[in-house]
Parts: sequence; structure tokens; C-alpha cells
Amino acid sequence: MKEKRGDDFMDKKVTELVDILKDSKSIVFFGGAGVSTASEIPDFRSSNGLYSKKLNRNFTPEQAVSHSFFIQYPEEFFDFYKKNLIYPEAKPNACHIALAELEQMGKLSAVVTQNIDGLHQAAGSKQVYELHGSVLRNYCMKCHAFYDANYILGAEGVPVCEKCGAVVKPDVVLYEESLDDKVISGAIRSISQADTLIIGGTSLIVYPAAGLINYFNGKKLVLINKSSTVADSKADLVINDDIAKVMKCAIDAMKMK
Repeated sequence: MKEKRGDDFMDKKVTELVDILKDSKSIVFFGGAGVSTASEIPDFRSSNGLYSKKLNRNFTPEQAVSHSFFIQYPEEFFDFYKKNLIYPEAKPNACHIALAELEQMGKLSAVVTQNIDGLHQAAGSKQVYELHGSVLRNYCMKCHAFYDANYILGAEGVPVCEKCGAVVKPDVVLYEESLDDKVISGAIRSISQADTLIIGGTSLIVYPAAGLINYFNGKKLVLINKSSTVADSKADLVINDDIAKVMKCAIDAMKMK
């Protein structure tokens, strides 16, 4: 009986979410690592994430993805980067697909993501602001020639440009680096113009990215995360459950009505 009551409670929450989605005209989704865990990409900050791994080196994972480490120890950087940050086999999960469908319905105006995997675009989302860049884009540090993720994975040691021989750097925001101004401006504009903001799969502890939600002045704030966050008290609806499952249920319900 207890499990049934839990199911009924969750059904009620999803129904509330569906009502909010139906009444919204300009939704923005702000997502974090939890969105990609269903695609088997580890959450950086979970107990099973990259930051808890014991490396056979005298540096921490945080140091390994810093700008200074990239400059000083490029071989070690790329060894760690290729093993831990690129997941070429990963596919969009139910959350990515649901958001793309919501955009196709004319409801979702933008996705603002902290993830670097490119799965929102792979699912079909068009307006995506990647706050921390993407592993799918890599550029020569000298002539700015473009290279894809397969080029990085296939390179022995440090990937170098075929045109000029300089190092090819991932278009990912490393520790000690600033976020892209154009991306930030676009994200702020979208969030400030939204009538509904859905925050999903993030604990809201990564700054400055998490601070962007403060630009929201719309009607409905929805939080979908397995654990509680600092913004729960401000939300109109809080759902502590798997983001992929919740979004799929909500979109399926919208399509049935």
C-alpha cells in the first residue's frame, strides 16, 4: 500500500507538471549532469563520478581538467580527458528526446546546459546554450582549424593540427577559464524572457552557471532532481525523481490529450 501511495503521489506531481507545460508559451530548461546519467555518462560530482576516482597519478581530477594542467602537462591532460570526458557511444535518453519534442510543439524556447556531451542536439534540440562547451568541437590553438571528437580520440598522445602542427584544444571550459560571453548572454536572455523555467538534473552547486537561474522572472519555476537543491523553496513544483522518467511521462501525457 505504501508503494501505491507513492505512485499516486508521483502521478499527481506529473499531472501538475503537464498542466504547467500546457499553460506555458516560452519554457526554458536548465540542466546539469543528472540529465546525462541515463545515457551512462557519469555525474562529475556524484559518489560514483569522475571526482571520486583514485588515479594512479599525484593529481586530482579537478586539477586534470584545469587550464594550467592542460598547459603544463598536455600528455597527462589528454590521457585523462579521452578516458573520462568523451563518451562516443552515448545516446540521447528520454529526457533529451522529451525536450526536443517540447521544442517541436512550440513550447520550449531554449535549453541551457552545463553538460558537454552534445546529446541535446543529437536528440533534435535546436536552441541549446552549452555553458561549458562541447567535446564534439575542438580547435587548433594557432590556426583555429576545426577537429571532431574522433580526431581527438584517435590521436596518439597530444593531438596536433594537420595544417600547422600546433596543439588542438577541446572547446570545453576548463577550470580557471571563463565562460563564453555570447553563450552567457544568450542564456540570460532566454531565461529572463521565459514564462516557465524547468531546472533538472542539477544540484545547483556549480558556479557561475547556477547563478543564471536568478535571472528568471517568469510565472512558474519547476525543479526536477533526485535530491533536494537550494532552490527548492522558491519552486512552484518540486519533483524528486529521475529526470528522464519524469519528462517522458509528462510529454507522453501531453501527446495523449
